Amino acid sequence: MSDRSWKILLAGSFVLNVFLLGGIAGGAYQWFATHDSVAKAPQARTALRFATDGLSSERQKEFLEGLKEARREGKDYAREGREGRHEVLALLAAPQFDRAALDVALKRTRDADIALRTEVESSVADFATTLTPEERVKFAEGLKQAGQWREPTPASGAKGKKPASSQASEAASGAPASD
Repeated sequence: MSDRSWKILLAGSFVLNVFLLGGIAGGAYQWFATHDSVAKAPQARTALRFATDGLSSERQKEFLEGLKEARREGKDYAREGREGRHEVLALLAAPQFDRAALDVALKRTRDADIALRTEVESSVADFATTLTPEERVKFAEGLKQAGQWREPTPASGAKGKKPASSQASEAASGAPASD
């Protein structure tokens, strides 16, 4: 090979190496920048225990104690529901499908889940009776953001639209839909 061929080959190798190093550095930067922002993003506080965030710390402690007590009282229902779900899965996977046994297991599981939910909801209602009207408003706002009463966040572009359920009820009643 001549001197000229070596110089062209060396220049081509240099350009390729600079391109590869730039790609690796850019990819690493993007990965670390994205990874840090995801790790530092605040976690959504959607559990029922966060519904009292707008209230005083004493009220928050009262609510947590009532919630813990309701869950303690509903521990048997939670166990029954868990066992029922395991039984349902076993019945579904069984070689012989027994619809009657599946229906019984589903009903038992549903009843246990309803009983547990009733305990928790009763605890929430008992707590609400101890609040002042202003505290109840704050508590209701907290429930909109946490727990099973949480309202979905509106989609972008859906601002000002009525829920489909209210539009359907207006249509059924013959009332004109107003936007």
